[in-house]
Amino acid sequence: MSDMRTILGNTFLRQRSDMLVALGVLMAVVMFIVPLPAFLLDTFMALNLVLSLLVVLIVLYTQRALDFSIFPALLLVSTIFGLALNVSSTRLILSQGSLFEGRLVRAFGTFVVGTGGLEGIVIGIIIFVIIIVVQVVVITKGATRVAEVAARFTLDGLPAKQMAIDAEYSAGAIGDAEAKLKKEELQKEVDFYGAMDGAAKFVSGNVKAGIFITVLNIAGGMVIGMTLLGEPFDIALETYVSLTVGDGLVSQFPALLVSTATGLIVTRAISDGTFGQDVGKQFSRYSKAYFVAAMFLTGTAFLPGFPWYVLLPLAGASLYLGIRLGGAEIKAEAEQQQRQNSEKQPQKEPEATQVAPLDPISLELGYGLVPLVDRDQGAELLERVTRIRREAALDLGLVVPRIRIIDNMRLEPSEYCIKIRGTEVGRGTLRLNHYLSINPGGERDELPGERTTDPAFGLPARWITEDYREEAERAGYTVVDSPSIIATHLTEVLKRHASEILGRQEVRNMLDTLKRDYPAVVEDVQSNLGLGEIQKVLQGLLREQVSIRNMVAILEAVADFASVTKDTGFLTEKARQAIGRQICLQHADDTRALNVVTIEPSLEKTIVDSRIDTASGAMPALKPELQRAWINSVSNTMQQVQQQGLPPVILCSEQARPLVRSGIARDLPDVAVMSVPEVADDIRVNSVGEITVQKATVETQAPV
Repeated sequence: MSDMRTILGNTFLRQRSDMLVALGVLMAVVMFIVPLPAFLLDTFMALNLVLSLLVVLIVLYTQRALDFSIFPALLLVSTIFGLALNVSSTRLILSQGSLFEGRLVRAFGTFVVGTGGLEGIVIGIIIFVIIIVVQVVVITKGATRVAEVAARFTLDGLPAKQMAIDAEYSAGAIGDAEAKLKKEELQKEVDFYGAMDGAAKFVSGNVKAGIFITVLNIAGGMVIGMTLLGEPFDIALETYVSLTVGDGLVSQFPALLVSTATGLIVTRAISDGTFGQDVGKQFSRYSKAYFVAAMFLTGTAFLPGFPWYVLLPLAGASLYLGIRLGGAEIKAEAEQQQRQNSEKQPQKEPEATQVAPLDPISLELGYGLVPLVDRDQGAELLERVTRIRREAALDLGLVVPRIRIIDNMRLEPSEYCIKIRGTEVGRGTLRLNHYLSINPGGERDELPGERTTDPAFGLPARWITEDYREEAERAGYTVVDSPSIIATHLTEVLKRHASEILGRQEVRNMLDTLKRDYPAVVEDVQSNLGLGEIQKVLQGLLREQVSIRNMVAILEAVADFASVTKDTGFLTEKARQAIGRQICLQHADDTRALNVVTIEPSLEKTIVDSRIDTASGAMPALKPELQRAWINSVSNTMQQVQQQGLPPVILCSEQARPLVRSGIARDLPDVAVMSVPEVADDIRVNSVGEITVQKATVETQAPV
């Protein structure tokens, strides 16, 4: 109940503040047209003065410019409000003349100036002109120039800053949320200084409008007083000029405060604290400056005609500050010396209490490949790595951990190495400023260049220079640059070893994320299976490059059978069947036809009968000669299918599928094996071959 009251209270306050701001802006615009009584005019002028003072104080206490991000819009509103007040006061001065009752205008015209009569008028005009000159020449012009430069340099530095954030993200220094937050703050900074570049023009326009209104007010007042009201020249001059000067001062003083705030907020781009903190910190660094100032003030005090009673106290204050700051500096130097001495002393080797865990995935580069990740040279590889992680999440449903990129002096200069949890899983050699020309198959003209092998797929290739790139592309070769080679190799490594990357912590994070939208599914499966068993099911899918992005369907299928058995192999098969359409579309052609190779029934039965259960799951226990014949037959059949341009897919029974897959996984890891229950109803199946072995060999295999 209390939370509901708090929410309702905050909503009401938000709505009330929105309404007040909207009414204030609307009222400022209406004031240009609707006359105001003197009482309301004094009230709004006092409010304008207080708001301008608050703006200056808030700017002084603001640590970063973005903390006061509404300042550009506030500058526009305050300018319109001040001009509306100026127009309203002009209307009353011209219409009422000596009967004008505005107390603030009269106060600024007499009390602030310091005297009355013709002398006060002259002094008031001089003060008004000085304020205008200070605003236009000093504050407004300088703030406008600083805002322009800040906006230009902030916009020019945007790409480099974004690349730096991407580099930190790719190197694992920051996470997804932190990288997103940094980019949002960077965009806000660009938008703020861009808005300030335009908002600074409001200040200069306000000053020009004030000058125009003041001159027009004096001329119009003199005309009205002398012609329409029949007043003598001296009376009209004293009345309208004094009121106009007071009106100009009361309107330009808040504008002067806002101009000062504008200059402060655009000149404090590199500050880490408030203006007062920066002043206190930076004025207390050098004690010698205060000793020199004290000596100068003391010497000046004894010169003839100088006010010694002012200079000597200031000299004493400077000397006191110098002594205090000097003591603090001596104490700081002593502490620093003590720390340096303690570091030089031999210390006992600290006992190793823990060992840092290995990186989930790391990419090690020889020193010759460091330019690929150099920010000054574009760091193209860092952007590729970021995209690879994003594509892996979409294709496999696996959130790939941050890939740490480091240099390794043990590697050859042009060599790179990919490791998973400290174990090497891929290695390759590059030639910078060269392209890898890969023959995708078929007869093609030979290209000049060094023979090599594609590190990702093992295809024959050549290193060629830029001069032969177009020729290779016309000849039908696949031409890739160095960053693309590493990116492709890394992508294939992630696909092949996705099951090793998926740890229990990653599974826990996936379940916690899924629980926000599907709590019933997660709670149901966790009530019957432990975290390790769920991990094994997901690893079984990833091991055959089946995406686990459809986690809801996978967990629902597992939960349906978890109460019957905890066999993760059986649960994996049921999960595959639940996402059968997804698996079919992964291997089907554009016409939704699945081209498969079947297994001769007696051979399939022999494989099923040879099943043995191990700690790693079900395995076929065929005799060595039958195993060799079986692998050779699968290899030959799959080669014939691939020559037809079809993906290699074996279709068998549900009981045989895990045995067939585990039996050929080591020799033919890229061959997909599907069971009949996995085929969706709307998928058309075409049989393009059958795997057989010699009948005598099959008959001699005894069931195990």
